[in-house]
Amino acid sequence: MSRRFAPVLGAAVVALVAASPAAAQTESPDAEPYCVPTDPGLSELSGMTVLDGTVYAIGDSGADDRVARLDSECAVAEWLPNPVDPYDVEDLSSFEGSLWLADIGDNDRRRDAVALTRMDPAAGGAGELHRLTYPDGAHDAEALLIGPDGRPVVVTKDGLGTGAVYTADSSVSDLPSPGPTPLRRVADFAPSATTTPGGPPLLDGSRLVTGGAVSADGSIAAVRTYTDLYLWSVRDGDVAAAFASAPARVVALPPQPQGESIAFTSDDEVLLGSEQGVDTAAARPAVLVLRDVAPSAEAGPEATETADSEAPAEPTGSILVPLIAAAASVGVVVVLTLFFVRRLFRSR
Repeated sequence: MSRRFAPVLGAAVVALVAASPAAAQTESPDAEPYCVPTDPGLSELSGMTVLDGTVYAIGDSGADDRVARLDSECAVAEWLPNPVDPYDVEDLSSFEGSLWLADIGDNDRRRDAVALTRMDPAAGGAGELHRLTYPDGAHDAEALLIGPDGRPVVVTKDGLGTGAVYTADSSVSDLPSPGPTPLRRVADFAPSATTTPGGPPLLDGSRLVTGGAVSADGSIAAVRTYTDLYLWSVRDGDVAAAFASAPARVVALPPQPQGESIAFTSDDEVLLGSEQGVDTAAARPAVLVLRDVAPSAEAGPEATETADSEAPAEPTGSILVPLIAAAASVGVVVVLTLFFVRRLFRSR
């Protein structure tokens, strides 16, 4: 091989190896279509929650100025205006009769504070803003979980191989408005690379957290990626504490073009929503339903918890990391093609 190409190829191979750890073992239960959201306002479905048996949904940044109340067919029965001007709402949760909009998106990690917005669906969407701050700088996140104790739990998606779990010391009902309220880092969590298909092209979607939810009875915490579902058993309503252990169950999800939302029904079924994805001419993706996803009663193996007194390591990745890895793989193909074409012409 020409030495001129060797350094490029070597760097590309190193990038691929570094971004491709061993895949986690998963199982794949059957999923069924639940309904198909046809309203254009939900083409970038980013968050869902179920409150009093009703499904609520919100779109991604640019479509997050209102929340949809859906009927049983996923048609929009009512649009509720966001009571504040959002920055980037990425998830949706509920607690004690209110909706909680997770304005926690920060792709470039530049925000001094993120926020939760409370919305009262019974009062036409009235509500207020509650700012939150991380103890260790800005993070990008798309997952909000609220358990029986009411404490918000945010799971970040800073990049491949990095991620952390943060919580507040009070219930969302007691958060000051506008705040800010400091968050506390309680655990590290980074999904493993898997071979489960799905998600946007050129991304290792198995390693990016895109949503979170808690079961109606508070006994199950769930975090999804574009391709897989991670489940924890929750004890005493403490969702944050559950992340101190490894997940009790990992489920390979059916392929979705850009799966970013998850919610539990009152029967502990899991609803999985997806954005339209890059192919805007394709049919709208259905919301899927998974049944019988409860983890076993036994907790997963213990994981290392981040002590409050320790300085957490600064995340080293961003969403650019998977793009770089994908570009590296393309580079390998191009370099090898050029090399062999050159050899072919020289042999003639």
